[in-house]
Amino acid sequence: MKGARLADLFLDMLAAERGASRNTLEAYRRDLDDYLAYLAEGGLGPDQSSSSAVRGFLASLEERGLKATSAARRLSAVRQFHKFLYAEGYAPADPTAAVAAPKRARALPKVLSVGEVDRLLAVAREGAGRPDAPAGERLRAARMACLLELLYATGLRVSELMALPRSAAKTRDRFLIVRGKGAKERLVPLTEAAREAARAYLALLEERGAAGPWLFPADSASGHLTRQAFARDLKLVAAAAALRADRVSPHVLRHAFASHLLQNGADLRVVQELLGHSDISTTQIYTHVLDERLKSMVRDLHPLAET
Repeated sequence: MKGARLADLFLDMLAAERGASRNTLEAYRRDLDDYLAYLAEGGLGPDQSSSSAVRGFLASLEERGLKATSAARRLSAVRQFHKFLYAEGYAPADPTAAVAAPKRARALPKVLSVGEVDRLLAVAREGAGRPDAPAGERLRAARMACLLELLYATGLRVSELMALPRSAAKTRDRFLIVRGKGAKERLVPLTEAAREAARAYLALLEERGAAGPWLFPADSASGHLTRQAFARDLKLVAAAAALRADRVSPHVLRHAFASHLLQNGADLRVVQELLGHSDISTTQIYTHVLDERLKSMVRDLHPLAET
């Protein structure tokens, strides 16, 4: 049976048994047409394919410049196609069983420049320094300034930041002891700016008579502030700082903390400890960010870059 006919049978099965949408079927059709064309060039039908033929198809995708994510999607279509052929008796074996999916490149984290973080902090500090604002607005502005100062000074995970106790704002030490993933404790540094912002915010919080163990209590219900509420308010500060909202999030400030330390010569192992990463490979992603910046610098500034 010809490859096109086998593909039709497979697509009919997807539509009838799995309720695949028209768009999904068209995507499968494109992927399978590409695969069948590759096999035809070698004089093969899908019932004659082998693991080496499937690997050759993946290599051809790489040669054509397809991203690993796109190649993985096409392999998924081919894999399902061959499972169908084998299960229905149209092929003697499934050649995709021994083929591994292409490794996907790890996405580089979004990072703000030092200047962009300075603008963000400046807007937050300006909002917190308005004595004429209503009490509620002053408290929210002071909270945001405290959140940003602490986040950029410590590189805490947003969940760790939200769950800080009130004692964190009263410490005389220049560090905090944080309980992170797996209940592991670590020390994180505190800048003087972060300590001052925390003290100023706590003073306003206590003026309002807010009770509870959390440094950042929720606005309405019991418990502490949610990461969603923090992220929402941060978007407003980003807009005021003339930064695109989609480039700014609490996690991006954690990325900025790490990348700026490395940029200024910090040891990778030290940054690993500060971030609470159990595996240094997780921290090494920030070195790739620096690599990209170096490549960009050479591209833009080297006198022979355009020759």
